[in-house]
Amino acid sequence: MNNKLVSIITPCYNAASVLSETIESVRAQTYGEWEMLVVDDCSTDSSAEVAQEYARRDPRVRYLKTERPSGSPTVPRNLGLEAARGEYVAFLDADDLWLPEKLEEQVRFLEEGHHRFVYSDYEKITYGGRRSGRVIRMRQSATYWDMLETSSVPCLTALLTREVIGDIRFRPIPKEDYAFWLDVLRTRGVAAWNTGRVHALYREARGTRSSNKLQMFRQQWHVLRTVEGVKKVPAFYFLCTYAVRGLLKFLK
Repeated sequence: MNNKLVSIITPCYNAASVLSETIESVRAQTYGEWEMLVVDDCSTDSSAEVAQEYARRDPRVRYLKTERPSGSPTVPRNLGLEAARGEYVAFLDADDLWLPEKLEEQVRFLEEGHHRFVYSDYEKITYGGRRSGRVIRMRQSATYWDMLETSSVPCLTALLTREVIGDIRFRPIPKEDYAFWLDVLRTRGVAAWNTGRVHALYREARGTRSSNKLQMFRQQWHVLRTVEGVKKVPAFYFLCTYAVRGLLKFLK
C-alpha cells in the first residue's frame, strides 16, 4: 500500500458519553496514515472538551466547530470535506465504532481492485456497546440503479477517493448520506464495492431518526421522487424493494 492519508469525518452533537470510545477505535487502527476531523455541531455537553483533549494529545485528531447548530450531519460533514487533506475520505459518526483493521483492509481492497468507492458489512450493537453477533451483510457491489432500490452503503463503512467526491457535497435533506451516494454514483458513473468483511459496529439507540420507520419511508420516497426525479411506478417498485430489505435488516 502507498500509505495515503485518509481523512475521517466525524459529525458530533452531544456525544460526550461515547465520543472517547469512537476516537479510540480510530486510534487503534492498524493503518496509521489518517486524520480524524471531529466536527462539533455546537454541542451543549462536554463533547468539545473531549475532542479538544484528544486533539492536544494526538495531532492526527482535529477539532472543528460549526458556526451555529444545524441539527443534522449535513453541515458538519460538508465542513469536514472542505477541511480534509487526505486522498481518501471516510465517515464515522460520533457514536459508532470501527474494528482495528477497517482502514488497512479497505485501503488494500480499494487499491488492489483499482476502485474509487468501497464499503463493508457491519455489526449492530446496543447503545451500551454490547455485541451479540447481529451482522448485517450488504450486497457485493452497488451501481446507481442498485442504490435506487435501497441504500447498500452503510455510512460508517464507506471509503472513497477524494477525486471521486470532487465538488459533490451533502444536501440539507433527510437521508443526506443516501442522496450523497446517489450523487457520486450517478455523476461519476462508478460502482461501489463491498469488501465482504465486517469492519464497523453500529450503535443502536431509541429516538434517533433511523428508529422511526414510517418517517424513513417518507424520506425514501422524497429522495426517489423529488431529488432523483424517478417516475411514480418505478419509484413505487423501488420503495417496495426498500421495505422488504429494510424489514430483513430490522429483524437482525
